Amino acid sequence: MSGNKTQFKGIIMLLLTAFIWGSSFVAQSVGMEQVEAFTFNGIRTLMGALVLVPFILVRDSISGKNMTAVQKAERKALDKKTLVYGSFLGIALCAASNFQQFAFNYSTPGKIAFITALYMFFVPLFGLFLKKKVSLLTWLCVMAGFVGLYFLCINPEDITAINKGDVLTFICAIIYAIHILLVERFAPDVDGVKLSCVQFAVSGAISCVLMFIFEDPQLSAIWTAIVPIAYAGVMSCGIAYTFQIIGQKYTEATVASLIMCTESVFGVLCSAVVLHEILSGREILGCTIMFIAILLSQVSDVLTAKLQSMKKLKSN
Repeated sequence: MSGNKTQFKGIIMLLLTAFIWGSSFVAQSVGMEQVEAFTFNGIRTLMGALVLVPFILVRDSISGKNMTAVQKAERKALDKKTLVYGSFLGIALCAASNFQQFAFNYSTPGKIAFITALYMFFVPLFGLFLKKKVSLLTWLCVMAGFVGLYFLCINPEDITAINKGDVLTFICAIIYAIHILLVERFAPDVDGVKLSCVQFAVSGAISCVLMFIFEDPQLSAIWTAIVPIAYAGVMSCGIAYTFQIIGQKYTEATVASLIMCTESVFGVLCSAVVLHEILSGREILGCTIMFIAILLSQVSDVLTAKLQSMKKLKSN
């Protein structure tokens, strides 16, 4: 009974994570009406880092009381490694999030949410360069995803008229895939929350530098957009990430990934409710195909393993 309660707790936290991430697309769109991309991202990612700082300080203070001098030295060495790893992640996150943020100048939150989800297909593709095997079902999902992307983004009456925002979001999805592979490489070696905090701080610092170089930030405009900035920063970067970490501790990995990929669906639903964004029938078809492909891609490894085990049983 306690196991079922624990799993239910994890599922609820991951659903909240997906909802916050999905609804943040609306906040990003609304915020862009008042401030420019580097300004929005610089402030919100720094907010995300600041939200995690108190948690890290309190946790380290409590755990440090029972640590020996050797353990404290080991933690200090690990923190230095976290700074290095977090810096690489922060650079990737800065690039991905800013390509996405600029896309809101040209496209709608719902479409951006689904195109961003293409990172789930690029991850296994890029994994080939790391000599990772990709199942046949995953390849089929990748092809289906691009079919869905065609229906979502391209008008057959004018194939050359591709939305600039869709292109920017497509580039964003590619960089997010690289970011995910970097997380997979770095996260097992260091503290996950500290790693997240450093990447937010680095991403925010770079965006703020670019803000002062390429934009003209005004305090009045920032204050006007403070609610969507704070929502995207505190809720999406800080709280949702923490929910993800805790939720995944209580939920099987495949189930967790399936729940979190509903982020794109929440993005479309929130855009429809808050911004009254209505997708055409063709765009809805594209979203549906992409969502089914995303779901299948998340369980492809499990299904492939089961098929292989069934073949072995039959052969025996």
